[in-house]
Amino acid sequence: MSGSAPSTPVSDAPRLASSAPTVSSVSPAAGSTAGGASVAVLGTGFTGATAVRFGATLAPSFAVLSDTRIGATSPPGTGTVQVTVTTPSGTSNEFVTFSYGLGPAPSLTSVTPNSGPAAGGTTVVLTGAGLAAASAVRFGGVAAASFAVVSDTQISAVSPAGSGSVPVTVTTPAGTTGGVPFTYVAVSVPSLTSISPNSGPATGGTTVVLTGSGLAAASAVRFGGVAAASYTVVSDSRITAVAPPGTGTVQVIVTTAGGSSNGLAYTYSGAPALSGVSPDQGPTAGGNTVTLTGAGLTSATAVTFGSTPATSFTVVSPTTITAVVPPGAAGAVPVTVTTPGGTSTLPSSYFYVNAPVLAALAPVSGPLSGGNTVTLTGTHLVEATAVRFAHTAATSFTVVSDTRITAVAPAGPAGPVDVTVSTAGGTSNAVSYAYVPAPVLTALSPGQGPASGGNSVTLTGTGLGPTTRVLFGATPATFTVVSDTHVVAEAPPGAVGPVDVTVVTPGGTSAPAGYTRVGPPAV
Repeated sequence: MSGSAPSTPVSDAPRLASSAPTVSSVSPAAGSTAGGASVAVLGTGFTGATAVRFGATLAPSFAVLSDTRIGATSPPGTGTVQVTVTTPSGTSNEFVTFSYGLGPAPSLTSVTPNSGPAAGGTTVVLTGAGLAAASAVRFGGVAAASFAVVSDTQISAVSPAGSGSVPVTVTTPAGTTGGVPFTYVAVSVPSLTSISPNSGPATGGTTVVLTGSGLAAASAVRFGGVAAASYTVVSDSRITAVAPPGTGTVQVIVTTAGGSSNGLAYTYSGAPALSGVSPDQGPTAGGNTVTLTGAGLTSATAVTFGSTPATSFTVVSPTTITAVVPPGAAGAVPVTVTTPGGTSTLPSSYFYVNAPVLAALAPVSGPLSGGNTVTLTGTHLVEATAVRFAHTAATSFTVVSDTRITAVAPAGPAGPVDVTVSTAGGTSNAVSYAYVPAPVLTALSPGQGPASGGNSVTLTGTGLGPTTRVLFGATPATFTVVSDTHVVAEAPPGAVGPVDVTVVTPGGTSAPAGYTRVGPPAV
């Protein structure tokens, strides 16, 4: 209904209520003394209303919108007056007031964002002063699709359709603000070219960067069918978005008023799980390759030993990674693998091992045939994995302690060779060991002597230089090594008759040479 009186005579209007109407509120509650404000009157029992008064003055027009709402135009007036509604059942008597007076003029300082698609629908925030009694928000000459007064300094409004650059204004009973520009932009279908990173944990929370074109007016970013936890339009070619929780591989799509973009794949990854490393120890210098096993390793982005990144790593499969170990201090360190799905730490440790050091070996020589036991002394020997004589592995070896190893020499060629010990920490320095051929006796001079001994016997042969013993039978003799071909021995006493003379060196025992003990002449 509109006008100063109902469109149907009161006498002909049906009586729809048995009690007087009530007024609970009016909005806005203030207006210009010149009248003309659009006022919403709220209450009950408004059906069949015949008059709306501001004080004693009839509203110049009103319309019954429902039994609980009337839209009325304020008449001219001054001061604060009571607003009443009259129906055939009576007149409201609640003291709901409307105040005449301009109050402070409204002003606008900013519109954020200051642009949007020509189709409208952009939610903008208007900032200024004196906005609490806003009765209209206009983009150019077109009313906002909707608006809400947040406070006296802020209004949220939805832009209507439009084109070009238009002034945004706010109208209150005290007047209309100056215009702040808002630009309508032509919106094309958005296009995505890249997403980084393109994977993350199933729990979501990963910030990804979307690049493309036509993204400025984005109204939604979705991962599969799920809206991003949040997103920020950085420019027409860039959006940052926080991935929501999800599983598997989904398509990420940006929607604007121009439509929806192409999709880019984003993969939700489960957390990795490390179960083993082989070998589990290596040198402090690093550089060795280890194999990590587990599950969910496909998208590994980092492998660390302690706090140090691996020198390099290769994802072989979802269950296997090979990594080159970086340098580290001797001792145990944790090993971790990081993927977009999270970080996993190896249940056991990786051990950095010092390189072994050799100080000495004894004896320093032995036979060409090997088989003799050699004792190696040094440090960091307890983790020994090999003992080598030149390039030949020891026949066997026993780690006695961190400073001592016994090893059975293999056969080797005559001459010196380098002996080394290897551990997970590396290969030791070399110490020298000599392979010595067995001695050979070719002559004894003299070839006989008194049974009482004490005479000097010259032994001639080869390989006699390292002689350690001279035996007459089983009896050792005192001797002097003259050269590699001569030894002078003092024959020990013994029974009359022949006796075998042998020479012992690290290379072995010579074949015997005959010597005869002679008794004293008979008288």
